[in-house]
Amino acid sequence: MLRNTRRGWGVISILLHWLSALTIIGLFILGWWMTGLGYYDPWYNQAPWIHRSIGILLLLATFARLVWRLVQPTPEAEGGRLERVAAHLGHIALYVLLLLVLTTGYLISTANGRGISVFGWFEMPAVLHGLPNQASLAGDVHWYSAIVLMVLAGGHALAALVHHFKHRHPTLKRMVNPRHSHTPH
Repeated sequence: MLRNTRRGWGVISILLHWLSALTIIGLFILGWWMTGLGYYDPWYNQAPWIHRSIGILLLLATFARLVWRLVQPTPEAEGGRLERVAAHLGHIALYVLLLLVLTTGYLISTANGRGISVFGWFEMPAVLHGLPNQASLAGDVHWYSAIVLMVLAGGHALAALVHHFKHRHPTLKRMVNPRHSHTPH
């Protein structure tokens, strides 16, 4: 099934979740690696261009994912009341941090007033630029919020594994295979 139900996630939500997760991890690794590049390294200009391009695509996909989430039912969460509240707050924190990382990345890249070329396919215009210390301040927030995002994402993954192996909830199965999303628990 493409769409979500109150029992589980549809294919679109599942694909957006896993593509986002893999992209976030890849961007973090690429970003960390880029910080060690020297001026004469052959990847000095290419790696940031790839990082920015993928970041803009992830930003657009995140907006699409949020719209999709607003128009689709949210499946019932597993676990006790405290677990459900923690999961809800954790998901909100993941989205807020992801948007913070992506927005600050955009602000770093557009501080000089130039747009961002996304793989040469299109240009994301520099809407907000020229703020005092824009690149530096946005860079600090980008770096530290990316680290917090990775820690929270690790906690999110750990919680899914605890639900799966310890509590025997179908949470992870529902996020991997939509057939498990639409069968009774």
